[in-house]
Amino acid sequence: MTTAHSDVSDIRDAPAYTVLAAARCLAMSQSTLRYWVHGRRSLGGGNLISFNNLVEAHVLRALRTRDGIRIAAVRNAIDYAEEYLGIERLLLSSEFRTSGQDIFFDRLSELTPLSRSGQLTMRQMLQMHLRRVDRDDDALPCRLYPLRPAWSEEKKPIVIDPRVSCGRPTVAGSGVSTAALVDRYDAGESFEALAHDYRLEIGQIEDAVFYERAT
Repeated sequence: MTTAHSDVSDIRDAPAYTVLAAARCLAMSQSTLRYWVHGRRSLGGGNLISFNNLVEAHVLRALRTRDGIRIAAVRNAIDYAEEYLGIERLLLSSEFRTSGQDIFFDRLSELTPLSRSGQLTMRQMLQMHLRRVDRDDDALPCRLYPLRPAWSEEKKPIVIDPRVSCGRPTVAGSGVSTAALVDRYDAGESFEALAHDYRLEIGQIEDAVFYERAT
């Protein structure tokens, strides 16, 4: 069975984000994120989180959208599916989109009450989150397009790529850091001036500001 990638020599497994920074990237609570990464294998190192950990947390966010689902039950179901399939890091694996989901949800249903409508909603949210992860030729995560409220599934204005801008969120296709744009906007510069300086559309600047502030 193919296992998900886990190699400290890969930039995707290098420590890169504090819990605070990662939580802001994903619009996720620090406590939930900290609880998830605590004790998990292949963390970036110390209190820092890697890009791969960020992708795992992004998928976890989809599984935590329904009230009453304890994160401990989610972790238990993932551990069970990983052991059953022989996959070390299921949330990074392309197999999670196929057989892995069925095994995971079967186990989760044994651990916590899940109505048919609740399970359908979770599956739909999970698929939407998984489609926001680009994969390389080895089917491993290489780019993440984080979500924000009111963004449709097709809207992917912001990207996190460990090879671009040290893995910081950037305007898709530009390499321009969203934080840099917001810092200048907060300092009093206009959308028009920023768009001119960075050769971006005004709408891209607006998306960057919304991304940084809608946490």
